[in-house]
Amino acid sequence: MQQFLQNKRGLVQNVFNQVYDRYDLMNDFMSLGIHRLWKKSLINMMNPSKNQNLIDVACGTGDIAKLFLKYVNEFSEVTCVDPNEGMINKGKEKLNKYKNLKWIIAPAEKIPNHDNIYDFYTISFGLRNTKNLNKCLSEAYRVLKPGGRFLCLEFSKIQNSGLDFFYKNYSKIIPKIGKFVVGKEEPYEYLIKSIQNFVNQDELIDLMIKHNFKKCTYRNLSGGIVSIHSGWKI
Repeated sequence: MQQFLQNKRGLVQNVFNQVYDRYDLMNDFMSLGIHRLWKKSLINMMNPSKNQNLIDVACGTGDIAKLFLKYVNEFSEVTCVDPNEGMINKGKEKLNKYKNLKWIIAPAEKIPNHDNIYDFYTISFGLRNTKNLNKCLSEAYRVLKPGGRFLCLEFSKIQNSGLDFFYKNYSKIIPKIGKFVVGKEEPYEYLIKSIQNFVNQDELIDLMIKHNFKKCTYRNLSGGIVSIHSGWKI
């Protein structure tokens, strides 16, 4: 399933080339810091054990990797994958004290790793930026071990009409916040469009099932502003 907006030549790459240096700061401004709680909820839902390994795709500057390693007291390995070199370099700088991290510049649709090697696959606010959802999910399934778990944290569809009205109006000012924080509105105009055009919770479940994931479920957070989807490779 190709995503029209993301397939415009160079669009997504250019967006992140413009924002990577202040990516974390802008996330705090946009979500009022709540993105940190959403990411902690993802790790708590994962409930990893020592010596289990993780591949975090569309890793940004490494927030999920850091939370994961703290949870297991650093007795695990994490592979961080992102197509944007600037984002990867920012992550390396931020997490330079961690020695059990591997960084790879690659898209979610083509991960240069072997089959069946990870206990967990996470993608946090990155699935909607991929060019092809089918290829992304197929790669996620491929690199997971049998018994491995796929977890996706992503903006979703709000199911409360009052909250939806408030959020849609708040979204209109996000590009203005982007202008203030990073000096550009365009990346955040893309952000809003990409959220509006993304599949809903049940449609993503259907895609996961299509790609052989089992026991597929989702959990809404903050009224459905975001959701965590989970599926298992069995």
